[in-house]
Amino acid sequence: MDGTVDMGKILAEHGVQADEELPHPYKEQELTSDSALLAITTQAIGAGTWHYCLDKGTLDWDDRMFQIYGITREQFTAAYEAWTNAVHPDDLVHAEAALNDCIAGCNDFDTEFRIVHPNGQTRHLRGLGKTTFNKGVAQYITGINLDITEHKQAEEVLQGNRQKLQLITDNVPAFIAYIDSDLHYRFSNKSYENWLGSSSKDVIGKHVKDVLGDVVYQILKERYALVLSGERVNFVYSLRFSDNKEHYISGTFVPDISDDGEVKGFFALGTDITERKQAEERIRKLAFYDPLTELPNRTLFQDRLRQAMTASGRDGRHGALLLIDLDNFKTLNDTLGHAAGDKLLKSIAHRLKDTLREGDTVSRLGGDEFMVILQGLSTVKQDAAIVAGKVAEKVRLAISQSDSFGSISHHSTASIGVTLFSGDESNIDDLIKWADLAMYKSKSCGRNTVHFFDPAMETTLLKRITLEADLRVAIQENQFLIHYQAQVDNEGRATGAEALVRWLHPEKGMISPADFIPLAEETGQILFVGQWVLEAACAQLAEWATRPEMAHLTISVNVSAKQLMQKDFVDQVLAILNDTGANPERLKLELTESMLVENVEGIIEIMLTLKTKGVRFSLDDFGTGYSSLSYLSRLPLEQLKIDLSFVRDMLTDKNAAAIAKAIVGLGESLDIEVIAEGIETESQQEFLACLGCHRYQGYLFSRPIPVEEFEEFAMKA
Repeated sequence: MDGTVDMGKILAEHGVQADEELPHPYKEQELTSDSALLAITTQAIGAGTWHYCLDKGTLDWDDRMFQIYGITREQFTAAYEAWTNAVHPDDLVHAEAALNDCIAGCNDFDTEFRIVHPNGQTRHLRGLGKTTFNKGVAQYITGINLDITEHKQAEEVLQGNRQKLQLITDNVPAFIAYIDSDLHYRFSNKSYENWLGSSSKDVIGKHVKDVLGDVVYQILKERYALVLSGERVNFVYSLRFSDNKEHYISGTFVPDISDDGEVKGFFALGTDITERKQAEERIRKLAFYDPLTELPNRTLFQDRLRQAMTASGRDGRHGALLLIDLDNFKTLNDTLGHAAGDKLLKSIAHRLKDTLREGDTVSRLGGDEFMVILQGLSTVKQDAAIVAGKVAEKVRLAISQSDSFGSISHHSTASIGVTLFSGDESNIDDLIKWADLAMYKSKSCGRNTVHFFDPAMETTLLKRITLEADLRVAIQENQFLIHYQAQVDNEGRATGAEALVRWLHPEKGMISPADFIPLAEETGQILFVGQWVLEAACAQLAEWATRPEMAHLTISVNVSAKQLMQKDFVDQVLAILNDTGANPERLKLELTESMLVENVEGIIEIMLTLKTKGVRFSLDDFGTGYSSLSYLSRLPLEQLKIDLSFVRDMLTDKNAAAIAKAIVGLGESLDIEVIAEGIETESQQEFLACLGCHRYQGYLFSRPIPVEEFEEFAMKA
């Protein structure tokens, strides 16, 4: 390299000094407004930051600015003049001109100028800034100042002295190389050679293709052509070298132009920004991706949905939104632990990605909810619905697979809601709400199903929300009462009653249990309702115990699965019995057969504990759910109830009749009393009596009635 190469000037333009890293090229990208990133960047290159508010005329500096200008905060006027007073008089005109161009929006602020330091020294600064506009009006300028005095001084040292050049650049962490017009290396510093994993003898005189490899050469070939034509070229590349690791390189190619305009070669100046890029990628993932499943989170999902709606409006093709909610996920989490739950969520996420097309988006909104965006389905709504339905079914089947957790195999199912969209005729919140309504419909229809949104669902939801709010008030204001339905023997005498909760709304009147009991179950309010019923029933038993004609009666109380699985359920029952003084032998707790599907061992333990205290148990809806006779023989049951569905059909359906007969026979074998519910006709009673069933409950004898009417019925019977 001959002495005409102005290496010092090139390095000075890029802020290189012997003890600091080469800064990222200023023209590569816009200055970010993110304060954290700006602080990291300015600290790395030793720059100070400033903020000039145009409408107020106020100027703010950070601590580094005060160091650069050699003044204290107490000496600072926080006005524009604080800067102009410090600028060297000979440089003030062009510095202000550059600033005015920036305010006018012509150019970003990018200029060099001198300042007069309070100690009398003249310092060289590089100023960079960017104006923020609001509706075309300049609001403020944010920028940095970089002290390049040492760079200017280094320029003199670097002029034409290769030995000194090598000595200085070898202590610079930036990559520096000089390549001639034939693309052969003529100079490289230690940082460049170390980065390549080569030595000077492996680089100097070699063609760039031989040093970098053909793949990298082909990537850079176009840029080489530009710089050799006289252009200055900034670049950021992702490159792979012999270590096969991805490197992000940021830098500049600067042409070396002689006095007569000939391009003799160019300088390659750069830094490895791989760590910075990796940090940015980590930040991006934290901001836009779920850390557990690595799927897009709610923020990125909404952005993708907005793009899909825009694309739909542009090409006329419908899209679809699928909301997926895993069934009974909480049970898995509670029984096997959160680690098992996390493993399942990751497995489901993987299966969803494998099932969907590459252009579709699947995201995790949180918990056990996933959302899928389908794009470009069809311009015909009906056809789009058919495709969306097929995809939803594929998704349901993909989720319905077994996952192993040690020795335990778990079979997942999902309830899926689907809604279509076309353009931006609906907003994002509405689409999510509609998909959620459809998903809720799938839940209410037995789970593990797919349903599309229908406008009627919104009306149903509003009704449900209102009812849920009213139910909370009902619990607080004790709007419930109990009706009793008689249980009689073969002679029609009352042996007891089933306590059935009723809700007397102050404005809407009597609300059907079919409406509010499922809602109470779903929302968990059944715990409060169930405890109230148990307390009221036990209080009634205690009152009847004082009357000889009523003391023999029992009361059956329905117990929900949520109640039974409370850790302190046994203590609750015993406390209520103790507080009311009720005879536990007159209390009969009714369990449904479906409750035995999960944790049957725990239920048996609860029943045995209460049984020792005298509490009796009845198994309701028998024949419709659990069918393990081995468990049935271990349950401390006092009574089996033949489900009303068999009673209703047994005179016309031989299968129903056979089941009723089998239940009676089973009760006799296990020495368990059998009672039939739903008796409405004398023919039904007579048929059951012939089978050997002599306990009945139904409208033939009595509807659920207030306690006063029941007592009157019991006395007459």
